[in-house]
Amino acid sequence: MMEGIIIVDKPSGMTSHDVVARVRRVLGTKRVGHAGTLDPLATGVLVILVGKATKLFDKFVGFDKAYSATMLLGIRTHSADIQGEVISERPCGDITREAVETAFLKFVGDIEQIPPMVSAVKHKGERLYKLARKGINVEREARKVRVDALNLTEFAHPHVKFFLACSKGTYVRQVAEDVGEVLGCGACITEIRRTKVGPFGIDSAVKLEDLHEGHLRKWQAPALV
Repeated sequence: MMEGIIIVDKPSGMTSHDVVARVRRVLGTKRVGHAGTLDPLATGVLVILVGKATKLFDKFVGFDKAYSATMLLGIRTHSADIQGEVISERPCGDITREAVETAFLKFVGDIEQIPPMVSAVKHKGERLYKLARKGINVEREARKVRVDALNLTEFAHPHVKFFLACSKGTYVRQVAEDVGEVLGCGACITEIRRTKVGPFGIDSAVKLEDLHEGHLRKWQAPALV
């Protein structure tokens, strides 16, 4: 029986479930899952668990993560990304690189973050993103997360590219929206790429179109030894 993990470089436009379905077809097995959802806009490292490795879901979900992302200053949307309905547009012409870097410092360390409406967090048994699709907005409790690094990597006003290293449960789009509020102009995400999950980096990921059985690898854990 097939068992182990595959590190996939998820393409944009697909859900994590779409990737799982593709892996099932390629490997010819139904016992496949993923650890750590990436929404359709996002690309990058998606850990796929196969066979007995699906029992290790909690271990993989608990890994720290890293992202490269781009936010657009001056625009807020209902989903905190560029694909959502625009809520507000505010002037941002006076925002400098230094101002962004100063704002980033406020979000490094142990912080509290309110999950975005477009997330897999549940409210009364229903996923927030499903409520968001219905145009329903609900109150969400802030959660403690940890940001190890939040660095500006490219400033091409009004676009800001940044690197984020963080604990599980940290939402990149919410970081961008919160930074936008500190700057007083609002912001939304235009691009998210997950570059690392625990020990697995993007360099070890396989593109979905190149996937085959040979990419399945053992995970050295008691359940698989």
